[in-house]
Amino acid sequence: MDDGGNSGSKAGPKRLRLALRGFVALTATAVVTITGAGWYASASLDKGFVRADVIDKNDAATLGGDLNILLIGLDTRKDLDGNDLPQAILDQLHAGDSDVGGYNANSLILVHIPKDMKHIVAFSIPRDDYVPVTGIPGYDHAKIKEAYGLKKAAVEQQLIDQGMTDPVELEHRGRDAGRASIVQTVRALTGVPINRFAEVSLAGFYDLANVLGGVDVCLRNPVDDSEYSGAVFPAGRQHLNASQALSFVRQRHGLPDGDLDRTHRQQAFLVSVAQQLKKSGTLTNIGELQGLMDAAHRDIVLSQDWNLLDFVSTLGKAQSPSVEFRTLPVLRYDVINDQDVNIIDPDAIKREVRTAFGMDPGPAAPTTGASATGSPDVDADTQSTDGSGGTVTAPTTSGDVAPPNSGGPLTTGIDGDIPCVN
Repeated sequence: MDDGGNSGSKAGPKRLRLALRGFVALTATAVVTITGAGWYASASLDKGFVRADVIDKNDAATLGGDLNILLIGLDTRKDLDGNDLPQAILDQLHAGDSDVGGYNANSLILVHIPKDMKHIVAFSIPRDDYVPVTGIPGYDHAKIKEAYGLKKAAVEQQLIDQGMTDPVELEHRGRDAGRASIVQTVRALTGVPINRFAEVSLAGFYDLANVLGGVDVCLRNPVDDSEYSGAVFPAGRQHLNASQALSFVRQRHGLPDGDLDRTHRQQAFLVSVAQQLKKSGTLTNIGELQGLMDAAHRDIVLSQDWNLLDFVSTLGKAQSPSVEFRTLPVLRYDVINDQDVNIIDPDAIKREVRTAFGMDPGPAAPTTGASATGSPDVDADTQSTDGSGGTVTAPTTSGDVAPPNSGGPLTTGIDGDIPCVN
């Protein structure tokens, strides 16, 4: 199968455009929101989900019928009440015990669905992008994936200091604060309103793939990451079971572009799930659909006031929406506080996202200098709090340059093909 791109170690990702119909388009861009697609007549679609009040009401009112949906994959080994996942599940996840992972938002995808349903755009946000954060004591910058867990920990400590002792209540309140923090952080980074939110747990990826009977993937090269993710696969197209699929989307060690390659794998996973749903008949089989819904209710959190029944019914009536996956660009890699981070140009990101979403891109780029900490022309003497009581010098251009066109889309075939990735 033609992989549509070069397999060189620094080859930039290419274009990914899929013409998918109805609920298949929905699946490819937002797996966590389509678990009841096809079950249009059943009000049970909206029941059973944990809901989070994380959307700014002003944002919800400013998009004129368009939807901007933030999807996050939460890297935790605990359930929604903070209990450890059963050991049998942890063994399948190949992700360590319940003390590993914390509460990082390791998958971040911002999806734009226009009112006319003609062209859906989904931006993956690399988890190590170094961004400003607010409302977290001791931090003014962090990796974007940490905005959730840092805020959760800070709020829980405040509640403990106030006398709260119920561990379940602490977990719920802390997670809601984390969700609000990641929404606010992504909104500030991209410069676009967000009016829908969905969170899926690490186990959710596994459960989804398990209900589907596995997923098809395509690798440009063989991989052996038995020490970390458990990903040990040959090159080429292959069918993975649920445990293998999770290893596939988690691997970053041993890949040419590390986390950026993992981001492209997550996109390929969504494409494969879309096609698997289309081929399997899951959405028209009440028994299989019920299993999918049970998993969704166990693993997914949605924003308040999101009527999924109306949402999937509307998308199901769309004639032929095209879907485009993209990745936010990275300027270069650097090390801050002994952590590998991605240095980005926030102004350029805002212009790119707003343009892709059909919004006014804002003012043109400055001819000299840059507007955000971490951009190439920042004064090296600028200091920012690193969260540990010390300070860290704002990064200069000493870090490795990111691969060319790291923000561009992947290449794949149309409806029936899946993208080959590193």
